[in-house]
Amino acid sequence: MTVFKKSLSLVVFLIFSSLLILTGCQTPQPEPPPKAATPPIATPLPSDTETTEKIIRELEGRVKTNPVDFVALNKLTGYYLQRLRETGNFSYLELATKTTKASLDLLPAEANKGGLRGLIQVEISSHEFASARDHAKQLIELEGDKNYPYQLLGDALLELGDYEKAAEAFHNMETRTTESESAKVPLEQRFARMAFLRGDLETAKRNLTVALNAALAATPPARETVAWTRWQLGETAFQMGDYKTAEQQYRDALTTYPDYYRALASLGRVRAAQGDLQDAAAQYEKAVRILPDPTFVAGLGDVYKLAGRTKEAEAQYALVEQIAKLNKLNGVLYNRTVAKFYADHDLKPEDAYNQAKQEYAARQDIYGADVLAWTALKAGKLPEAQKAIKDALRLGTKDAMLFYHAGMIAKAANDSAGAKQYLEQALKLSPQFDPLQATVARKALEGN
Repeated sequence: MTVFKKSLSLVVFLIFSSLLILTGCQTPQPEPPPKAATPPIATPLPSDTETTEKIIRELEGRVKTNPVDFVALNKLTGYYLQRLRETGNFSYLELATKTTKASLDLLPAEANKGGLRGLIQVEISSHEFASARDHAKQLIELEGDKNYPYQLLGDALLELGDYEKAAEAFHNMETRTTESESAKVPLEQRFARMAFLRGDLETAKRNLTVALNAALAATPPARETVAWTRWQLGETAFQMGDYKTAEQQYRDALTTYPDYYRALASLGRVRAAQGDLQDAAAQYEKAVRILPDPTFVAGLGDVYKLAGRTKEAEAQYALVEQIAKLNKLNGVLYNRTVAKFYADHDLKPEDAYNQAKQEYAARQDIYGADVLAWTALKAGKLPEAQKAIKDALRLGTKDAMLFYHAGMIAKAANDSAGAKQYLEQALKLSPQFDPLQATVARKALEGN
């Protein structure tokens, strides 16, 4: 009887197992994350430049009449920084530096939270990230119940490469953020940045789309905020090798904000990736006329070089270094850019390496590590390049340029398997990630 019961139990178990298989009741598998919604169609947004400049003139008049009006000084700092974001013109940063210093000279930070907030924003814009971090901690002691001190702290930590503490700061920012649409914008933008750095490009797209919709829902929408978010959606698409979508996002940013310098330069880059060198040059030329940023100038030079316009390319390359040497501020802001430019074009390898090393000593983020690795390779310092590129890849960031540098370093170390893996990753992710370097990557892969 016992044997019969055991046999019966076995039959029941087998039948039940078969039913589970047939009805799909196996262990549930996690669903893939949802794709980002399509961003809304772009429409022109009215310019508030005239209004902003009028307010600036009025505030400047107030300060001239009453130099101890620290409230007017703090407001001026905010408007100057707004114009800096809109134009990229560093004269506004210099003005903001003066007004925030004047405000804090009148009233110390403990009694002048607006002045301290302006100081942190100025320090972040000036790449003084360690000071910005320390002052943000001071602001948290004064206004820890608000979200914006944590936003500033997270921004500074992100640039310093302290990603775990940056994520913690953004979490604290989230817990103190209201449910209003406008409050979502800075939060979702930062979540997008964290997702991108961790290699989750789909999540980054979703965060940016939420931020965009929230920015558009504001009354009235901030034109530069909307354009910047669309530009970031384009940058994310470009990193994924989706050049058609990237182009559309850049053009949408320009619909929102005509002559937006960031979108113009990126449009030049994506047009080069699509093989239209004439239009690429035209877009870069517009961007450079508005803002001669060394990255834009170098990109224009590369397009000229590919188009066979050698003398014009050399003129742009010479201009890159000149811009960085114009003043002390330019030297600080463009140090990393110039170091990478030298390495990309096999110029001044020791200078490039020294600049990158100095930069990384103060700012140990993954892109600083990447530039250090790249310049170390070009300067013949292979062990240091290998160490630095490992640091650059530590978050799992999906960036074709990082993979390309890793592949070239592996190739120099005679690691054929590693070189093949990284170079293939770079070209699969974004086949035309750079007008010149993508070609070098393909040749290196063919000869591997």
